[in-house]
Amino acid sequence: MALFILRRLIQSLFVLLAVSVVVFFAVYAVGDPIELLVSPEASQAAREAMIARLGLDLPVWQQYTGFLWRALHGDLGTSFVHGIPAIELIVQRIPATFELVIVAILLTCAIGIPLGLVAGLYRDEYLGRGIMASSVLGFSLPNFWQGMMLILLFAVWLGWLPATGRGDTVTVLGVRLSILTADGWSHLIMPAVNLALANIALVLRLTASGVVEARSQDYVKFARAKGVKPGRIVRRHILRNILIPVVTVIGMEFGSLIAYSTITETVFAWPGMGKLLIDSVYQLDRPVVVAYVMLVTLIFVVINLVVDILYAALDPRVQLVAPAQ
Repeated sequence: MALFILRRLIQSLFVLLAVSVVVFFAVYAVGDPIELLVSPEASQAAREAMIARLGLDLPVWQQYTGFLWRALHGDLGTSFVHGIPAIELIVQRIPATFELVIVAILLTCAIGIPLGLVAGLYRDEYLGRGIMASSVLGFSLPNFWQGMMLILLFAVWLGWLPATGRGDTVTVLGVRLSILTADGWSHLIMPAVNLALANIALVLRLTASGVVEARSQDYVKFARAKGVKPGRIVRRHILRNILIPVVTVIGMEFGSLIAYSTITETVFAWPGMGKLLIDSVYQLDRPVVVAYVMLVTLIFVVINLVVDILYAALDPRVQLVAPAQ
């Protein structure tokens, strides 16, 4: 286990290095932040002073090596627009995004897995076919359109839920949380559902296909022939054996939701990392964009490592380190 984790950490360092090169040079090639940060009426001396203060007068390779050196010391740059460290600006938005993503994942598990079990167990009946047919909508409907329809239905027509914002928050250990207030939940439920719909459909179909395959296995037939109760067969023999691919997908989707929650956060004006990224792209705030991508990459790396370790916990047949020859 220790050798496996060490090897993955070394691989992760190379991944982070490669991502930093691609993202830094790609962001550098897009636009000129000075055009947005300095008034058109400003003098040439003021423009040059701003360029020197931001370090944009240096060659791009020198800017990158400076960024890399500072990153090794935990400094991912200072926001051009806000004037504070980029990582501090992102950390301020992390609780909002994590609340949204965690609730979306919980909805995915609570809805997708049970519906997938039902669809797999009753695949030849109207119930199972109806569930599988309706799951296609989760893949087909654009995320931004879903969000606007939810707002139109529940906020505009019915007036049940607020359309935008995060609502009331409480501070716990210095972290602002809306998940602990009723008003926060009223603001959270619509964006969380919007973010979860596609993943519910994915987990549902994956679970259903796993159930169909597991039902045809010899160990399930043998348990049924022994007279084991159907509920126990589902829990002990079917569900447990299909959890590995489901856990893999849920783990990967957790990272994906963090990285790609930008549309949902923009539609619902949710003050998370995704909305910060969109705003930073519009404002050509390069340090924030680079810091965001680096942080999300690190989250993906950690999640992949955790998922691999969970493999071994769920199935002893999975070997994390190949045995010596």
